[in-house]
Amino acid sequence: METTGILERSKALTDDEVVARVRAGDLALYEVIMRRYNQRLYRIARAILHDDVEAEDVMQDAYVRAYTHLDQFAGRSAFSTWLSRITVHEALTRLRSRNRHPQVDVTEYDGEISMKTPSNALDPEKNASTGQLREFLEEAVLNLPESYRTVIMLRDIEELSTAETAQALDLTEENVKIRLHRGHGMMRNWLFERIGPAAKEAFPFMGARCDRVVQNVFERLIKLADVHL
Repeated sequence: METTGILERSKALTDDEVVARVRAGDLALYEVIMRRYNQRLYRIARAILHDDVEAEDVMQDAYVRAYTHLDQFAGRSAFSTWLSRITVHEALTRLRSRNRHPQVDVTEYDGEISMKTPSNALDPEKNASTGQLREFLEEAVLNLPESYRTVIMLRDIEELSTAETAQALDLTEENVKIRLHRGHGMMRNWLFERIGPAAKEAFPFMGARCDRVVQNVFERLIKLADVHL
């Protein structure tokens, strides 16, 4: 598979254009979608499942399910939002099947809750490098209850709008705002304020791991469709 060539030739294509060509039979172009959204889908699945291996499995399941249901994508929302919703569904299904971390209702918390943090981390600018700050951010996010964790992952780290986050998680926009506010309280607001752009570098999904997901998804799609590239 000529990954570099495919990606270079398709940079100017919108998601809708890529999807249209995949629907028309250009399966190889589906790699463009995976390369564009591996990072986001990994972060969503990781936020819900708290497990790297399961997050990768869910990503693959989500890509296969999306491909097999491309005819159901009506364009009422962005393709990326539709794909994110499938990932959320797949991750929650797996979470419920293992009965880990039951979902937290937003009404369970009436006020802001602060997480306990090591005293030597109270001045990250003096006591930690940028890499350590990213690690601290990941720990703070992953310690949140799942219902808050996913909202913060989509809004603060993936920078989706409130409307896009609501669509992806099947919530109202007001509920997204409430969960975001309370999630920030749990993490301590200063965390995001002091880390700033470093937040975007948390939860990386690159290199060999990205390649592995792409390869595994293609192997499943080829078997599913009995197609040979």
